[in-house]
Amino acid sequence: MTVLLDDFVVRALVAGIAVALVAGPLGCFIVWRRMAFFGATMSHAALLGVSLAFLLNINMTLGIIGASAVTAATLLSLTRLHVLPTDALLGLLAHAALALGLVAISFQDTLRVDLMGLLFGDILSVSRGDLGWILGGGAAALGVLALIWRPLLSATVHEELAIVEGVRVRLTHAAFVLVMAVVVAIAMKIVGLLLIISMLLIPPAVARRFAPTPEIMAAIAALVGVLSVIGGIEASLAWDTPAGPSIVTAATILFIVSLPLSGALWRALFSRNEKAHHHHDH
Repeated sequence: MTVLLDDFVVRALVAGIAVALVAGPLGCFIVWRRMAFFGATMSHAALLGVSLAFLLNINMTLGIIGASAVTAATLLSLTRLHVLPTDALLGLLAHAALALGLVAISFQDTLRVDLMGLLFGDILSVSRGDLGWILGGGAAALGVLALIWRPLLSATVHEELAIVEGVRVRLTHAAFVLVMAVVVAIAMKIVGLLLIISMLLIPPAVARRFAPTPEIMAAIAALVGVLSVIGGIEASLAWDTPAGPSIVTAATILFIVSLPLSGALWRALFSRNEKAHHHHDH
């Protein structure tokens, strides 16, 4: 019994931690670029990817990455044409993708797709094969993110200046969107489509209050994500609650706890600096 328990719990923990390590740093850019809505659009596109994967009989993860990439490309080209304000475009694309996905699912009589699993994740059922996808995809996403970190950061801070400095902004942005598609695809198994965006937003929201630099914020966000995964899975096993929502709840609790903590921390640092300054003046 213990071996069995260890086995699926260990797989769940490894998968969850892998996703948290990528989602934290990636989420920082989503927070900095004010792209929360964009994350939601990508997760709706993922559902379309799932239904198309079943229709065309291809691998689900590939289906999700494909659908997300197409949605992102559509978004980028429509943004350049200035058809609508970006937030309106995002809303339109999100709901179009969601509706198309549900319509595509309805065409498949034989398919009893586990919608609850897709929407809320099922980390405790992660198989060895899933784990391969999650670790491989997560490592690839982290690698690309590390490569584009500096150009993406300068484009985030000041796009015009980045272009002048020779940053290939469009290419960098396209790479960022693709990384996001991959992360949404691999995170779906863990927290589900509805909760992916909270895993991308809550850890950076906690980290932002403690971090003096972008790199430290990314590291703290990854750590908060890992703690949320461990806490959520522990709670899920202890109280028999759904694992995906439990992970997001753990992250939310960390966020609430961080609010008074960060204030106290900054005050302590500030008063120490003041004292040192005062001492120095004498």
